[in-house]
Amino acid sequence: MTDLSHPTLPGGLPDKRQVAASFSRAAASYDSVAALQRAVGVALLEQLPADLTPSRWLDLGSGTGHFSRVLAERFAGAVGVAVDIAEGMLGHARQQGGAQFHVVGDAERLPLQDASVDLIFSSLAVQWCSQFASVLSEAQRVLRPGGVLALSSLCVGTLEELRASWQAVDGMIHVNRFRRFDDYQRLCAGSGLQLLDLQQRAQVLHYPDVRSLTHELKALGAHNLNPGRPAGLTGRARMQGLLQAYEHWRQPSGLPATYQVVYAVLRKPLQAGE
Repeated sequence: MTDLSHPTLPGGLPDKRQVAASFSRAAASYDSVAALQRAVGVALLEQLPADLTPSRWLDLGSGTGHFSRVLAERFAGAVGVAVDIAEGMLGHARQQGGAQFHVVGDAERLPLQDASVDLIFSSLAVQWCSQFASVLSEAQRVLRPGGVLALSSLCVGTLEELRASWQAVDGMIHVNRFRRFDDYQRLCAGSGLQLLDLQQRAQVLHYPDVRSLTHELKALGAHNLNPGRPAGLTGRARMQGLLQAYEHWRQPSGLPATYQVVYAVLRKPLQAGE
């Protein structure tokens, strides 16, 4: 249904074919470790315009379909479409209900008709897209006039503690890269969509040890997918070095993992140029 053959993302971000495969493998374990994803999605729902009553909504990057089910309950009677690049995730979601349609697709080349949805809800998905401008352009294309795009993403500073700890060990790439917040500001401002809200919030999780964090990232399918990442298994000496380096970050609540979350809400003008 969609072409994932484009080259890797600018700045060495991951190849979406690898992203799709990784999240497909994680479909069965994802919900058990998705506390952050749930919290961010709930926060994004709270930012939807109060007067929004879509007749058709799109859950973009729908994953296991958790928020498709929430949207279906919130907008009873509306038609729901779930789109994700990971077939494994869609297969899992399809069994749970929520959206009426489950489609393999890419946010940069949506397999939807022009002016076909009233709401695009996308939580923690578009950070994997190479061209955020294309995501915004596609959203403008498929939204009906007055329709809303609500998205959350991640920006630079995410997992900075893990990144810095690995940097102290071997200087290699072990943590996924993310866009800068000012890139989101610039691209949203130039999108042709009306910007209702754009903000960055830090969310910090705490773990008893490093292995708990790395296990969670793997279960989510969000472990290191960067080009240039170390090949093969991590050696015992390097892992021990990581454990020691990360201990410098320890707080009373445990080892912190900071996520810099971007929230954006945009509306398609009722008339061109509005």
